[in-house]
Amino acid sequence: MDLLDRMLEHDRWTTDRILAICRELPQWRLHTHFGVGHATIDSTLRHMMRSIQVWTDLMCRRPVAPRDAVDAAGPDALPILFNVLYAEFAACARECRDDGRMDQLFLDTRDDPPSTETYGSAIAHVITHNMHHRAEILHMLGKLNVPDLPEGDVLSWEKQARE
Repeated sequence: MDLLDRMLEHDRWTTDRILAICRELPQWRLHTHFGVGHATIDSTLRHMMRSIQVWTDLMCRRPVAPRDAVDAAGPDALPILFNVLYAEFAACARECRDDGRMDQLFLDTRDDPPSTETYGSAIAHVITHNMHHRAEILHMLGKLNVPDLPEGDVLSWEKQARE
């Protein structure tokens, strides 16, 4: 497994684990305000998903989709939506790798005037952005005394994947 596949699979798997933990919590806990991230677990998760959606659209050179699907998804739909969005992102990232486009530029049309980004940096941004926000969510879950939280590191993921 190459480094990109390793990072993509860890990112997807670990976020899936966080989403599974969150599905077991009462809704009010997901909306408890904290002084980190996007204030709540729910809004931080939705921010992560929206970021995946936006960067995938930009890298695929298509108009950025409205945020409606991310905003409207109920608690049971969030994991499904995440997996749909992440599968598309991962496929785009792997296509960029396979086509040798990691150092090629694309336009971030959200900027005025549009700015250029490399595919490799955008892919790395999404993965590290997710890790940053997962750490915030794990902190929030810890404050709620949720037991048995995963560490979320690549070594733990790989050990689990091998078993």
